Amino acid sequence: TNALSCRIGIALRKEKRDMYTENLRVEIAHRIERIQNEMRIAGADALLLSTNANLYYSSGRVYGGYTYVPATGDAIYFVRRPVGLKNGNVVYIHKPEQIPALLAERGIAHPSCLALEQDLASYGECIRLSALFPDATVVNGSPVMRRVRAVKSPYEVKLLKISAAHHAEAYRRIRSVYQEGMSDIELQIEIERLLRLSGCLGLFRIGGSSMETFTGTLLCGTNADIPSPYDFAMGGAGLDPALPMGANGSIIKPGMSVLVDLCGNFTGYMTDMTRIFRVGELPELAYRAHRCSIDIHRAFRETAKPGVAASELYRMAADMAKEAGLEEYFMGHAQKAGFVGHGVGIEINEAPVLAPRSRDVLVSGHVIALEPKFVIPQVGGVGIEDTYLITDTGVEQLTEYPEEIAELY
Repeated sequence: TNALSCRIGIALRKEKRDMYTENLRVEIAHRIERIQNEMRIAGADALLLSTNANLYYSSGRVYGGYTYVPATGDAIYFVRRPVGLKNGNVVYIHKPEQIPALLAERGIAHPSCLALEQDLASYGECIRLSALFPDATVVNGSPVMRRVRAVKSPYEVKLLKISAAHHAEAYRRIRSVYQEGMSDIELQIEIERLLRLSGCLGLFRIGGSSMETFTGTLLCGTNADIPSPYDFAMGGAGLDPALPMGANGSIIKPGMSVLVDLCGNFTGYMTDMTRIFRVGELPELAYRAHRCSIDIHRAFRETAKPGVAASELYRMAADMAKEAGLEEYFMGHAQKAGFVGHGVGIEINEAPVLAPRSRDVLVSGHVIALEPKFVIPQVGGVGIEDTYLITDTGVEQLTEYPEEIAELY
């Protein structure tokens, strides 16, 4: 079994490598063009990127340095590390203060309006980068990247579909690693091992500085109702206050649900999927809430399409939970999350967000993880999460795995 998993992981890496070799240059050019279109709308004539997710998006890899996107023409990659990158638009630097002179050598005019990642980069870095062009007006470029990255290209969708397929395949083997008397963290470690052997990168990238996790969440019993510092439907105490969420060492016992929401990052693009397992029977309330979650997904698949407001989809889900008499448990019990779905891609919390005050409107190319979940006190979490692609004609489900609560043995 382990040898098979390793071969699957090796085949996955080759599949991705071949895809990159064939299409990446064209894809990056397309991305830069889309960034430039959004820059013009924002009034910026240059954008300087420095955070890992946006460096990856703009170049196809993470590196130490900066991507400089002018209003027209090719992006320039100012690289500190690693050595050895070869491309006509790669320029090695020791410090960002070299950038203005290097642009001048290429005949590129200095910007009059420079966009920086003010929502993501540190204050100190923004001040330093602003000083590179003292005559330029500085604006926030984070919304530019948020809008561009929210709409996935066919190339990105292919990567997401690869992740989805391997994500589901690993979940199909969860029951094979469960042993009676396991703790939640012991089971999570075994599932993480399955994922890694299957090619999962293990990187669960979250945008911003206010949320952290490790590969995802496995929760059972009362631990699912322990609040976390983050805007998650379920928290968990975690193993230490340094990472106060997730599995806490609880022994999995009959009458508990086991919620598995673990990393689907096999390609640099993440899918998000939650499934529920059990040992023995659960209370009727848990099955009823789980069925409501499935019903919400079905309603979403019928309703979501370009032009539909994200807030409308949130209200639909919340209304269905209320009509079922499950409002008390919807999106948390002791502490509730303020959303029912979110965009996914390079990061797990991209646009759009399905929340009551969201201004996002669905467009073709959005990829959304829908997660109408319920916390049943003393039992645990129930409800499914799946990743969907919004198309011109409606919804395409990317993650496919049986929806019903499954017995672990």
